Amino acid sequence: MKYINKKLTIEKINFQKIAYKFGTPFYSYSYFKLKENISNFKKSFRSFSPLICFAVKSNTNVNIIREIKKFGLGADVVSKGELMMALKAGIAPNKIVFSGVGKTSDEINFAIDKKILLINAESLSEIKEINRIAKIKNKKVIIGVRINPNTDAKTLNQISTGKKENKFGVNKNTFYEIINYCNNSKNIDLKCLSVHIGSQILDYRPYEKMLKTVSQILNKTNHKFEFVDLGGGMGITYNDKNKQLNYKKYNTAILKFLKRHKVRIIFEPGRSIIGNTGTLISKIIYVKDSGSKKFIILDAAMNDLMRPALYGAFHKILPVTKSNKKSKKPYEFVGPICESTDKFITLKKFQVLKERDLIAICDVGAYGMSLSSNYNLRPKLVELLIKGPNIKVIRKRQKHKDII
Repeated sequence: MKYINKKLTIEKINFQKIAYKFGTPFYSYSYFKLKENISNFKKSFRSFSPLICFAVKSNTNVNIIREIKKFGLGADVVSKGELMMALKAGIAPNKIVFSGVGKTSDEINFAIDKKILLINAESLSEIKEINRIAKIKNKKVIIGVRINPNTDAKTLNQISTGKKENKFGVNKNTFYEIINYCNNSKNIDLKCLSVHIGSQILDYRPYEKMLKTVSQILNKTNHKFEFVDLGGGMGITYNDKNKQLNYKKYNTAILKFLKRHKVRIIFEPGRSIIGNTGTLISKIIYVKDSGSKKFIILDAAMNDLMRPALYGAFHKILPVTKSNKKSKKPYEFVGPICESTDKFITLKKFQVLKERDLIAICDVGAYGMSLSSNYNLRPKLVELLIKGPNIKVIRKRQKHKDII
């Protein structure tokens, strides 16, 4: 995105013109940015050619996943629905990894039937259930086991997954017990050690610590693993204070790890692929002066973008039409939903805004639409893929009659 003649554009198309044609609010995605992100991710780790499985939970639009599939990526899924979506998008089963702490028997059945690459199990009980179902089907099922490395990712508590107090993965003692169980089973083939320490990580050092822990665990077992799944969690720069993750140093740490352990690396990136491709455009319904500040009441709400309400996430807001006149009072950008948490951000020294102006909420490609809901019986938004001069509707705007 950039300003051209004081008008905010995406791939040189004026957001105002898009809003006039499709209405507000709407999600838009830049195809050019998506392509650039995937290319940069591949280049960062080309020295060992990992299997890259896009984390479908970050963006569940089937048309987005189809575009991602064209670049050779697989999929990381955490539910039967996501697995069905990945398959519908054309992703090959042998490039799909099924993660998650609470897979049901129905989900395990489905995954086995679809012959996906890996079911990454997160408890001994889950592995026993996989074994039971595999016996009935008379099949040998390839699995991974997710360990909890007790590593602090230095990210928000709400999106930390690698500390011992988090629900994810198994501890070291359970991991060794699982290896023995799998070695005594005719229906389970344990091929992968999996680990994922959190999301929105901008410091390479927690990854270094994680790799050391994984290396120590591998050294204590004679079991031959074919894959090590390092998860995802690579962050993006939501604000000007964020520093970009040093991929070069992370790559160096992995190469050092691979000298000791001859395995293939799997990654599960989501946010780093899709996060900064997305923009939410909203119209100002009302401007309400409360004395000390002004409420900018938008037609977008927390049901459309949950992250700020869910864990105080920051998203940059830009005016669609730029001016030099500054507001004397702080602006609090809020939605129309009947919740006090339905607010996006409070900003000082923002430019003067008036009713019917458009604003852009940035970097919403990950966990924007995928976390959206029909709360207050609000229809879900239209999604648009911007590819050069072409605008493609990749999800129609929901209508009230669809949800009532």
